[in-house]
Amino acid sequence: MGLQFSFQPLLSISLLLLVTATCVSATYPPMSMRFHRTKSVTKTDSLVDSPPDFVAYNYTQTLDHFNYRPESYATFQQKYVLNFKYWGGPNTSSPIFVYTGAEAPITVQIAGFIVELASRFNGLLLYIEHRYYGDSMPFGSEDKAFKNASTFGYLSSTQALADYAQLITDVKKNLSAENCPVIAVGGSYGGMLSSWLRLKYPHIVTGALASSAPILYFDDITPQNGYHVVVTNDFREYSESCYNTIKQSWNEIDRDGAVANGLEDLSRIFSTCSPLDSTQKLKDHLSMVYVISAQYDNPPQNWVSKVCSAIDGTPQETDILGRVAAGLNASFLGGRGGPCNYISDFNLNNKSAWDWQTCTEMVMPIGYGGNDTMFEAWPFDLNNLTRTCQAVFGVTPRPHWITTEFGGHDIKSVLGKFASNIIFSNGLRDPYSVGGVLQDISDTIVAVYTNEGAHGLDLSSSSPSDPDWLVTQKDREIKIIQFWIAEYNARLSTTKTGS
Repeated sequence: MGLQFSFQPLLSISLLLLVTATCVSATYPPMSMRFHRTKSVTKTDSLVDSPPDFVAYNYTQTLDHFNYRPESYATFQQKYVLNFKYWGGPNTSSPIFVYTGAEAPITVQIAGFIVELASRFNGLLLYIEHRYYGDSMPFGSEDKAFKNASTFGYLSSTQALADYAQLITDVKKNLSAENCPVIAVGGSYGGMLSSWLRLKYPHIVTGALASSAPILYFDDITPQNGYHVVVTNDFREYSESCYNTIKQSWNEIDRDGAVANGLEDLSRIFSTCSPLDSTQKLKDHLSMVYVISAQYDNPPQNWVSKVCSAIDGTPQETDILGRVAAGLNASFLGGRGGPCNYISDFNLNNKSAWDWQTCTEMVMPIGYGGNDTMFEAWPFDLNNLTRTCQAVFGVTPRPHWITTEFGGHDIKSVLGKFASNIIFSNGLRDPYSVGGVLQDISDTIVAVYTNEGAHGLDLSSSSPSDPDWLVTQKDREIKIIQFWIAEYNARLSTTKTGS
């Protein structure tokens, strides 16, 4: 999207756009082989525009962890990044903080709270890039990896988790750090992965910080319109008049667009860089502006207040569309085309790795609400998504697989029986928080949330201007992680002494 939201991957936006476009479209939306599992580590150039302490390497990763056919033994080069600056070394059992890469290159995500954790606990930093993203392309290139369903078929969360488990194990072995505890850290989809990594590989990962991880937004555990209810509440809490203007604007757009030269008038009102060819394209674009403004309504940007202040700040005689246009101009997308506004084209025929994941396992049933939101009613339609995925990729979504693989239903009872050492952190202004874990599951699986925060703010770098509630949230997370590390080292000491 061209946007960098302080350490946050792009899961939520790309996911939402795919599902939303699927809902509003009348038709389907525009959406060297080795035979031994050899392991090798090769150093590559330092990351561009990164501090010198961060060094990238390539790891020879197994293509398919779950089959033993000859072709499954193929490998690909997976990027990872190490930073030894703060590490106390293997002899001190200093922790290893692992960033669980999500659906974006790791080169833009090497700052933030995880660095502060490493500094505080004398930790090693290890960032692992997710297969099929960035430079970690099976089959040697994006063109080959994205060629068809057969080449895309090795892209899944379970394969990615196995990648992380294997790479962590080999890095620890190479550094003689087998006795060092591992703390996984991730946000959004990466937060899901960090929690699932702890659940699936507890012998490798000591604990996990899962920020803004909507692990319960699957299989109808969470109401479909929950996301848009939170977006609506964010806007309505700031300004009732702003909320009403947006809610009334959809009919106004359709009404104006239906008359002679109506699309031309809308293009002028909203200063579009290209003439509009439908009202739906404009409404989709505005919907995207509102949901992202709410999702990333973090200080100091505070996008909801910027949009609503612009809407409410227009002269009294300004009509509804003029007010909404003012809100667009004040948003993060306002004026990106210079004197005009580029209107997003939700054409999904250009296949992406995240589209594939959404069409296979990451099926989040997010729909538009009706009277309870400021959006037009448009429920999630699995049949429509299925037609889209079959047309674009030749695959059928598996909407129940995530809860089958990782759980979700009756999560407190299920995880409380066997799991431990996971922090689920959320900001309740984040629309995805409705699919997050907001209550403690046990003494060691805890929910840490703030009423004010939005998406993944706790993973951002600390600043002297941070509000007290954010400082308190991070302090609590630090204390929990400190306990995990101390408990691990105490058990390690007991094991060594044989007592």
